[in-house]
Amino acid sequence: MHDDTQSAPANGDFTRRTFAVTTLAAGFALAVQPVSAQTTITTDTEGLEAGEVKIPTSDGEIPAYRAAPAKPGPFPVILVVQEIFGVHEHIKDLCRRLAKAGYLAIAPALYARQGDVSTIKEIPEIIAKVVSKVPDAQVLSDLDATVAWVKASGKGDTTKLGVTGFCWGGRIVWLYAAHNPHLKAGVAWYGRIVSPPDELHPKNPIDLAGALKAPVLGLYGGADQGIPVETIDRMRAALKEANKTAEIIVYPDTPHGFNADYRPTYRKDKAEDGWKRMLAWFKQHGVA
Repeated sequence: MHDDTQSAPANGDFTRRTFAVTTLAAGFALAVQPVSAQTTITTDTEGLEAGEVKIPTSDGEIPAYRAAPAKPGPFPVILVVQEIFGVHEHIKDLCRRLAKAGYLAIAPALYARQGDVSTIKEIPEIIAKVVSKVPDAQVLSDLDATVAWVKASGKGDTTKLGVTGFCWGGRIVWLYAAHNPHLKAGVAWYGRIVSPPDELHPKNPIDLAGALKAPVLGLYGGADQGIPVETIDRMRAALKEANKTAEIIVYPDTPHGFNADYRPTYRKDKAEDGWKRMLAWFKQHGVA
């Protein structure tokens, strides 16, 4: 598993003596209990190859959830970037939904070194103890490692690579689109665009608007209390000025987390519209 003697990569010190997460948690994170059973979407594994895999990284292995059609590939690939709650049941289900649409979808556990958020009950504690300590450079490196694993597996066609992410992962979509020149398209669901930078998170999406290497679709809620519409307008202006292929949809009177069907923030009509737009965006930009 983890080799303490390995040196850290040149682009940042990721070395940890142990990985806090070596296997994915079952079910939903404690912080989201109780789940809204009447709206929660459950996607079965019929016709799919789905389950946990291990991704080798520069300093050990991280677990990931992978779902793909149960037939010979290779399939176009979608990286699925978790919410702040980690790779819990909702993120796994999203991977299965994408697999039903013909993709190899994979969600790596991007906090594996910093902590197991599935057992923490309070969101502020998740952010303070774990999420704030996850370096952007580590996340981008782990996503690259995930792409390399998919390519080596022979099941995924990484020349047709997309990324989508939700909440915390929505911000990462923008960053990854500025990082990976081989990415074909990204779809960011309510990812923060502006926040105070720090040593581990030096750049905001708005700082990288001119550096995007792939078209990005942003899906946002007009009533999101954590993402002011003013910041979305600034991002639109920055993308236009940089002449980048991007589109940002803002659903009026819609809260943060509107695709999270297991939470009270779920808005069925907006979630379904966003999902259709996402699939169309990927197809339009060669991830199909």
